[in-house]
Amino acid sequence: MTQLAETGFDALRATLEGLALRPGEEGYDDARRLWNAEHDRRPAVIVRPRSAADVQAAVRYAVAEGLEIAVRGGAHSMAGLSSVDDGLMIDLSLLNQVSVDPEARRARAAGGALLGDLDAATQEYGLAVPAGIVSHTGVGGLVLGGGMGLLTRLHGLSIDNLESVQIVTADGSILRAAEDENADLFWAVRGGGGNFGVVTEFEFRLHPAGPMVNYGIAFWGAEQGVELFRAAREVIPALPREVNVVIAGLNAPPAPFVPEEHHFKVGYALIAVGFGSPEQHAEAMRQLRGTLPPPLFEFTTPMPYVAVQQSIDEPNAWGMCRYEKGAYLETLTDEAIDVITEQFPQKTSPLSVTMFYHLDHGYLETADDATAFSGQRTERYAVFMIATTPVREALEAERTWVRTFWDALQPHTINIGSYVNGMTEPDEARIRASYGDKYDRLREIKQKYDPDNVFHRNQNIRP
Repeated sequence: MTQLAETGFDALRATLEGLALRPGEEGYDDARRLWNAEHDRRPAVIVRPRSAADVQAAVRYAVAEGLEIAVRGGAHSMAGLSSVDDGLMIDLSLLNQVSVDPEARRARAAGGALLGDLDAATQEYGLAVPAGIVSHTGVGGLVLGGGMGLLTRLHGLSIDNLESVQIVTADGSILRAAEDENADLFWAVRGGGGNFGVVTEFEFRLHPAGPMVNYGIAFWGAEQGVELFRAAREVIPALPREVNVVIAGLNAPPAPFVPEEHHFKVGYALIAVGFGSPEQHAEAMRQLRGTLPPPLFEFTTPMPYVAVQQSIDEPNAWGMCRYEKGAYLETLTDEAIDVITEQFPQKTSPLSVTMFYHLDHGYLETADDATAFSGQRTERYAVFMIATTPVREALEAERTWVRTFWDALQPHTINIGSYVNGMTEPDEARIRASYGDKYDRLREIKQKYDPDNVFHRNQNIRP
């Protein structure tokens, strides 16, 4: 670090309420660690802010010193974009407070809050906001790309329930963005990713959900795949909107409810979570049983909503090496099903999965042009192909599996790119295709708020 940078760093450290760390200092290695263990980055400086003013100071310092900026929320960026070699990482993990107004049904989540923080705070009042399904995911990274999960069928994406944000922009300004203030910026951050600044607070609308919900899982072997998918495409859209079904290609877990002879078996699961009455969920499970082939095992139980949200935390734990690609399918055609059931079992790691979210009802109730979300508001399946291995040396084979699977599925996908949160390799052509007609508007807003592309470690939209 040069003398000039040393002087600037000392001034930065003196300004902060939070922490500023350099290599070799206590806490540096913990702060630089990322969820996807494939990536091992060493920032020149890590700032751990405790306020929006700290973020403001960090941004101004990085710009003045010519340091590339990375923003770390939950550190779940599949592409490792939460950190940067030789630049400045803004680690928001200390900025994790969540406050709830149960009367107004509003929650304010600081920029470094995790989904588990948000769920715990809102569930104290039997309320929730649609979000993802791994509780140690950061609110910021998930929401800025859109945010889909178990409540999406009922209440839409996370961004559809966003009232306002507080954001630090590239010039160091602290702005509020909402429908009535900086409306262009508010439109852009709802789906445009981290391109426009560092969000230090999200304000959400909340909905009644839980604290107990109804959970069901059924599992079929890989050899039953074609029959299962053809039946599932008929019955899942017909279920009540309070019942959300996720289809997952996975290895059966060694859980107590799984017969021992099926532990680690490759196949497909339907996970049905009911937010209505127990009777409604039981009827939905009966409809599934009456339409689908007989499963190898099935398990249903009432479960706390927070436990459902944590139910796949372990297979998504820190320390694994990962790679992902995503796509949209308008429907599960016979041809697409043939590709899925041929390609999915080719994986070699028992930790690798494929997920299918059916997007309808609540997803369709926000106008397509109301947000910058990278997917048109028509009924569809969002598909995620996720490679996971315990060691880096095994990842290349699984990366090849994902790419081969994705390539084979392309002739059957909607030709508009994919969900930006599912892009491990966010090249400009794919990003442009994903945003479609919204891309040029996003570029104009980028030019207004970040003309020098300070925030580019993301699915980048260049000014």
